[in-house]
Amino acid sequence: MNQHAGYVSIIGRPNVGKSTLMNRLIGQKISITSSKPQTTRHAITGIYTDHYCQAIFIDTPGLHKAEHSALNRHLNKTATSSLEMADVILFMVEALKFTPDDELALKRLKYIEKPVILVVNKVDYIKNKEELFPFLSEMMSKHQFVECLPISALDDKQMKLVVKSLTHYLPEQAFLFSEDEITTASSSFLASEVLREKLTRRLNQELPYALTVEVESFEEEAELIRINAVVWVERETQKGIVIGKNGTTLKEASTQARQDLEKLYDKKVFLKAFVKVRQGWSDDERSLNALGYMGTDL
Repeated sequence: MNQHAGYVSIIGRPNVGKSTLMNRLIGQKISITSSKPQTTRHAITGIYTDHYCQAIFIDTPGLHKAEHSALNRHLNKTATSSLEMADVILFMVEALKFTPDDELALKRLKYIEKPVILVVNKVDYIKNKEELFPFLSEMMSKHQFVECLPISALDDKQMKLVVKSLTHYLPEQAFLFSEDEITTASSSFLASEVLREKLTRRLNQELPYALTVEVESFEEEAELIRINAVVWVERETQKGIVIGKNGTTLKEASTQARQDLEKLYDKKVFLKAFVKVRQGWSDDERSLNALGYMGTDL
């Protein structure tokens, strides 16, 4: 069998399971996850390779109607631009749910002349599977999908079915990356994302959207990686919330991030994090550019 290789964009509304799907497909945690929408802020690539197939997955920020800030506009632009370079698109929805944000994501596919596979996630939550059939039929009528894959992103067997399906639609060509590469993201970028994930999971509903993480230094030694990171927030009152009483929130999030990074890098990690204020960074294009949001993600 000849080799197939190409780019696969995973698109859908916020919090539908795109990052979980990519991490499962790669077999490694590349894209951060949380229960809060729009945890993913960059187009992050994860590379799956077997004997016959190399799929370069692009996990994108969730598309959403509201564009209240420069950051929101950037997230939508990033998600849409990933479609241009993709060879195949996975359009992801949640079983028995189709929201206005799902509709927005689907509209972006209207003039895309590329194979689009419908991926219906979280079918394991549906006890009566017969309820799925009318939903799947309705979804297939909304676009010319080449296939429909009802899955649970937590089931490894079903991940193999996704890869098998993709192989049919990826170009027949030599692999684009070496077989041991799993991401194009830099080590320092992954460090900033892992710390942001830990803070996002610990903090209240609104604050995660007002913080970002910047790695100021990343020094790799033979046995140790030293990382200095800044957690940026938008107001002075938010600084104390991120640090927590007696520094516990930041300390515990940093410890969890360090543990994850040690698994990722297979080395000891020294992680030091500070919290600083940059007024209104999420609605200021100059700040977004300085923090690495406005450049090319792909």
